[in-house]
Amino acid sequence: MKLTGAEIIWECLIREGTETVFGYPGGAILPTYDALSKYEGNGIHHILVRHEQGGTHMADGYARASGRVGVVMATSGPGATNIVTGLATAMMDSSPVVAITGQVPSTVLGSDAFQEVDVTGVTLPVTKHNFLVMKIEDLAPTIRKAFHIARSGRPGPVLVDVPKDIQNQSIEFSYPTGPIRLPGYRPPTKAAQEQIDAALELLKEAKRPLILAGHGVTMSGSEHALRSFAELTQTPVALTLLGKGAMPESHPLVLGMMGMHGAAAVNTAIQSADLLLAFGMRFDDRVTGNLKTYSPNSRKIHIDIDASELNKNVKVDVGIAGDLRSVLEQLMPVMPRLEHREWINEIRDWQEDGDQRDIIHQAAPTEKLYAAHAIHDLWTATGGDSMVVTDVGQHQMWEAQYYLHDRPRTLITSGGLGTMGFGLPAAIGAKLGRPDETVWAVVGDGGFQMTLCELATAVQENVNVNVAIINNAFLGMVRQWQEFFHGSRYNSTPMLSPDFVKLAEAYGIPAFRVTERHQIPGTVQKAHTINGPTVVEFRVEKEDIVYPMVPAGADLHAMIRRPSATTEMDYSDNH
Repeated sequence: MKLTGAEIIWECLIREGTETVFGYPGGAILPTYDALSKYEGNGIHHILVRHEQGGTHMADGYARASGRVGVVMATSGPGATNIVTGLATAMMDSSPVVAITGQVPSTVLGSDAFQEVDVTGVTLPVTKHNFLVMKIEDLAPTIRKAFHIARSGRPGPVLVDVPKDIQNQSIEFSYPTGPIRLPGYRPPTKAAQEQIDAALELLKEAKRPLILAGHGVTMSGSEHALRSFAELTQTPVALTLLGKGAMPESHPLVLGMMGMHGAAAVNTAIQSADLLLAFGMRFDDRVTGNLKTYSPNSRKIHIDIDASELNKNVKVDVGIAGDLRSVLEQLMPVMPRLEHREWINEIRDWQEDGDQRDIIHQAAPTEKLYAAHAIHDLWTATGGDSMVVTDVGQHQMWEAQYYLHDRPRTLITSGGLGTMGFGLPAAIGAKLGRPDETVWAVVGDGGFQMTLCELATAVQENVNVNVAIINNAFLGMVRQWQEFFHGSRYNSTPMLSPDFVKLAEAYGIPAFRVTERHQIPGTVQKAHTINGPTVVEFRVEKEDIVYPMVPAGADLHAMIRRPSATTEMDYSDNH
C-alpha cells in the first residue's frame, strides 16, 4: 500500500508496540499530526502535553514504569531543543525513549530557515544514537533501528529527525522484517568461562562480601536471580538510589541505600568489606565519595552490560561485560552455599546505632511536621504498595530513606542528571504506563514549579495521579549545602510559592493541605477515593537536614550524622 512519510511514522510506531505517544504539534511536524486522525483510537493514544520537556519526562516515566519504549514527538527548532533536558535525563539513567522530531524541509537545511536547529548535532552527546532521515525509503528502517537501539543492550534515548518534505512524500510501504544488523553494535550477553571461574574463587575466599545492586538489576529483569544469589551465598545487599526495589527492602539481607545520603551502616559496610559485587551499577561519584579511599581493602567484581563502565571509575579485579541475568544464571549452578553470619551480625550492630540516630525513632515536637515523618507516614498509609515518582532534592532523599520498596519499578526518579521538574510529568507517564498502580508524585516546592503546567495534562487526560508537595519554602538541598559549607548564607534559596491548594483548584483538581502529622492518614485515604488527579501540600519544617550526608569528594565513611537519641536534640536547626 502507498503511504505518506507521516503515515509511515504511525504505522511503524504501532508495529513496534507503541500505544501512547506524548507530544506537542508545530509546523515542521504538522503533516504527521494531520495523519494522526487515521490512528488516534485505532492503536495509538496521543497525550497533548503543555511543554515538550514535560512530554519527554512523561515518555521516560512511561518507559521506566512499564519496561516498554516511551515515545515523545515535537516540532523543529524550539520544540526540539525543549526535549534536550528530558533526553539527557533518560540517557544518564539508561531509559529507553524514542523521540521523533519534525525538521524544516530537506531543501532548505543549512539555510537558517524559520525554526531550523541542527537537532542531531545538539542531541549527539545526550542520546544513545540519533538519525536524520533524508530519503523516504529510509524512514521505516530507521524507526525500526531506533527502537532496537533504544531497548537493547544498555537502554537509552534515540532521536529520529524527519524533514517536513519527507513526511509529505509517498511510497509503497511494507514494514521491514528480518534481523537488525548494525555495524559495531553487538551488546554482550554471557561471560567467558575464565571470568566465571575467577569470580567464583573470589566469592569462596571472601569473609565480608557485599552486593551493590543498581538499576541494571531491574533493566535486565534480574530481580529473582539477585535474590536467589544473595540467599544462596548469604551476602548482604546494598542498593543504589535507582536500585531500590531490585530486591524487597523488607528482606533481611537488604541493608538499604548506599552513598551520599545512604544509611550509615551501609557506607560503613562498604568501607569494611573484603569483596564488593557490583551488579548493574556504575560507581557514580554520589555512591563512592573519594575514589582514593573507596572500599580500600576489598576485591571487586563488576558485572555490567556496558563494557565502557568496567574500570572507568573504580579499578576491579574481575570485570564482566554481559547481561546481568545471563551472567548470574551462569554463576548459580556452580556456586556453593555460603555462610557469613559474623559479618551480618557486625552490620546489624551498625544498623542499631543508625536506628538510635534516626529521626523516626526520636521524640520530636508535636507542633512541627518534619518531611521525614511525612514520607514515612505516606509509606505507612499506602501500605508501602504505591509507585512513587520523585522530583529532585531533599524530598527525593527522604523518600529513598523512608519509603521502602518491595517491588521493582515502584520508585522512579532522576538519578544521574538530578533533573528538577522531572517528578510530576514522569508520574503522569508512569501512571499511563501502568494504569493499575496507585501513583504518588513526591515533589518539592521548587521542582514542582518548573513543570506544574502539566497539571493541565493530568486533568485533560483524567490521569489518576496524587501529587504530594513537600513545601519547606526553600530550595531545600541547596539550602542544606549553604548551611553546612557556606556559612548559612541563604542566597537565592528562599522560595516564594503560590497557594498550592488554590492553584490546584484553579485546574479543577481536589487539593488538601497538611500541617500536622495526625492529618496524614486521613488525607491520603481521601486522595485515594478520588478518580483523577489530586494535590496534597505538606507544610514541613523549613530548615531541616537530610542525614547522613557525605560531603562532595569526602571519604565515604566521613559522614555528617544526626546525633544519637542520648544526645539532646536542637530542633532550632535540627542538627
